[in-house]
Amino acid sequence: MNDDQELMLRVEAVLMTADRPLGERKVASILDLLGADSVSDEAEVTTEENSATVGKTSGRGPVVEIRTAVVALNEAYEKAGRSFRIEHVAGGLQVLTLPEFAGDIARLKGVRQQSKLSQAALETLAIIAYRQPILRADLESIRGVACGEVLRGLMDRRLARIAGRAEEVGRPMLYGTTREFLEVFGLANLDDLPQAKELRPTPVAKPKPAKIADTKSGDEDDHATPAKGADTMVNEVDEAMEVKEVNEVMETTPANEPNETNETDG
Repeated sequence: MNDDQELMLRVEAVLMTADRPLGERKVASILDLLGADSVSDEAEVTTEENSATVGKTSGRGPVVEIRTAVVALNEAYEKAGRSFRIEHVAGGLQVLTLPEFAGDIARLKGVRQQSKLSQAALETLAIIAYRQPILRADLESIRGVACGEVLRGLMDRRLARIAGRAEEVGRPMLYGTTREFLEVFGLANLDDLPQAKELRPTPVAKPKPAKIADTKSGDEDDHATPAKGADTMVNEVDEAMEVKEVNEVMETTPANEPNETNETDG
């Protein structure tokens, strides 16, 4: 087993055991990879990039090693078809199961009624998340109702917090979301919130109305059809009258012809 494989197993063991997200530097500290003169994450990445550019070989920083180990672990999990991955949540790393197994996990732990948020709480939390830091007055203005009790409940659940005070008369309090909010909703940071355009419903194309010219044409056709039927009926009546007259003539003619013959013979 080489050093990279050993580091992968150590990182996996720490993240599997942790009950909350751990930052990359925290993991490196737990694994005793940070020295007394360790530099920042950005400096480590910059140093590594500069070394690669000039072609020099240097040891990788501990945070970069943790990131590399996490990428390798996720590739191994995907290749083996495992049911979990290491994800970035609330600014840290945490082992999470894939979404398709959510139903099984829910049945295992049971559905906790107290963990569910009411519709009012969800609306309030959404406004805080998108408009933070926000005044309570602005929050109530958007919702149109008082939000004191809902805010207190969100703060009790550690989903909302007092983010500071506004530079206004009376120094009213500003509200924002917490780290637990990111963990509950599986967000790495606030930039992962859905954009407003993604929440809008897709407009449905309406059928085009029929043209007026076509409608008039159809009306003319409708009026034209009865006219043709009336002409046909008149023609049939005329033909019937002609047939009737011919029949009368035919019936009358045989009766008169013998008389004329008899008179001639006489």
